[in-house]
Amino acid sequence: MIYSYLDMSGEQTSIDSNYQEVTAETATKKRPAKVDINVLLNKVRKEKKKEKIEGYIFLGLISSVILIGGIIVSL
Repeated sequence: MIYSYLDMSGEQTSIDSNYQEVTAETATKKRPAKVDINVLLNKVRKEKKKEKIEGYIFLGLISSVILIGGIIVSL
């Protein structure tokens, strides 16, 4: 078992050392004590509004393609 540890490639050793550095960095980061629910709700509302507008634009494009296609076929 000790032999397999000594025979480990340099890549694996560097991955292990990077992992330890990342965990040390995340341990020192401070988290905010409170989260304002109104801020989160406003973000969700903005995203839903944006998705709704994108849906209307997509519906308008599809409708215009069908309308133009119908006009071209009727000629």
